[in-house]
Amino acid sequence: MTDFYTKYYNDHNGRIGLFGINPGRFGAGQTGIPFTDPLRLSNECGIPNELKQRQELSSVFVYRIVEEMGGLNAFYGDFYISSVSPIGFIKEGKNCNYYDQADLQNSLEGFIINHFQEQLDFGLSNKVVYSIGKGKNYKYLKLLNEQFNWFKEVKALPHPRWVMQYRLRQSDAILSDICSELQRARKYLS
Repeated sequence: MTDFYTKYYNDHNGRIGLFGINPGRFGAGQTGIPFTDPLRLSNECGIPNELKQRQELSSVFVYRIVEEMGGLNAFYGDFYISSVSPIGFIKEGKNCNYYDQADLQNSLEGFIINHFQEQLDFGLSNKVVYSIGKGKNYKYLKLLNEQFNWFKEVKALPHPRWVMQYRLRQSDAILSDICSELQRARKYLS
């Protein structure tokens, strides 16, 4: 994690936030870096690691976005990827989302709010933020934003896992739409 964040975020540039749900056990749950599996960390980012070198579907799609948006330095220079909940969860050996259980979501709310406050201090643009996921994650992020007015606008992007698992044949068109949206968002950084 230290190598990655030093390599791509060791500056004072403002960035646009993209917030996933919570770390999954084969991507960020392994590497500590959202939507980055051990294989991409080694091969794409040039950061060797001792983790089992396997890919995770969401990471595959996200790194297609990164490449389309100008590569690692250009993308991470303009965008900051995180998660609404920085803690990942497993239930019965499978990923569990923070919103899958109301009591879990409720118990995390103060932590999630503090997590956002800290990240805003990093220099995130307050013009727009993106939910990675158009369902419950988007609704919750939008609800929090209505309470705290962190961002002028909350928008949703399709979740990479959903694209790769259910819309693979349309993935090129979805990729193009996402990149067009993110390219438009770059205007907020000038």
